[in-house]
Amino acid sequence: MPEGNVIHNQARRLRTRFRGKQIAVDSPQGRFASDAERIDGRTLEKVEAHGKHLFMKFGDLWVHVHLGLFGKWRIGKGEAPEPRGQIRMRLRGADGYAELRGPTVCELLDEDSKKAAVARIGPDPIKKSDPTPAWERVERSSAPIGGLLMDQRVFAGVGNIYRAEVLFRHNISPYRPGKRVSRGEFDAIWDDLVLLMAQGTKKGRIDTVRPEHLPEIMGRRARKDRHGGEVYVYRRTGQPCHLCEAEVQMAEMGGRKLYWCPGCQPE
Repeated sequence: MPEGNVIHNQARRLRTRFRGKQIAVDSPQGRFASDAERIDGRTLEKVEAHGKHLFMKFGDLWVHVHLGLFGKWRIGKGEAPEPRGQIRMRLRGADGYAELRGPTVCELLDEDSKKAAVARIGPDPIKKSDPTPAWERVERSSAPIGGLLMDQRVFAGVGNIYRAEVLFRHNISPYRPGKRVSRGEFDAIWDDLVLLMAQGTKKGRIDTVRPEHLPEIMGRRARKDRHGGEVYVYRRTGQPCHLCEAEVQMAEMGGRKLYWCPGCQPE
């Protein structure tokens, strides 16, 4: 599932391509057809990202998109190609197009419903939101911090990679209950997410390894993985930790794979 940095990057690309222009909207697949007709030919006024949710404003209506595990955007220049496959929604402007496939959510909302949807999303580190609501939920929760970080009502946009890496960077076990995370530790986690997720949005990839731990400094091989980026524990099950050489562990938490180093993140 794309993390918040990917969604913010997609929102930026959609704004650049379509904002302020009249847009043809259709649904080659047919599942969004009736709603597409209601906004077809309108001007796209705004594109917003809130965590893993994307909102596009057409007058008094908003398209709400959540990609989920399988959703993808294809954004291109020039004329849109003939539709192939299951395209839920297609946008066509004077100098570009966008195709949306396989989202978990693609729905049309009025202003009140859009505000309610945003209200259910937690503070977004990329937007440098006020983290107080997240802290208030963490400090009274018995749930593990590894689970709370993935709860989009608590931390918007944080996914599996950022969850694993930010906890490693602060030597915190993912199994520690939220209420046992100090305010100082919470603030350090939040500030780190603000930094890392902003960098991920700008660079288009996730790098979490500090400069002093890069391959060329430590004399180790660079990471080769389809996800790209230098990381400490994500998808490194069974490999030695870069810092303490303990074996990186993997388990499941909340239906998602969890990665951590038992040496650097003791329970």
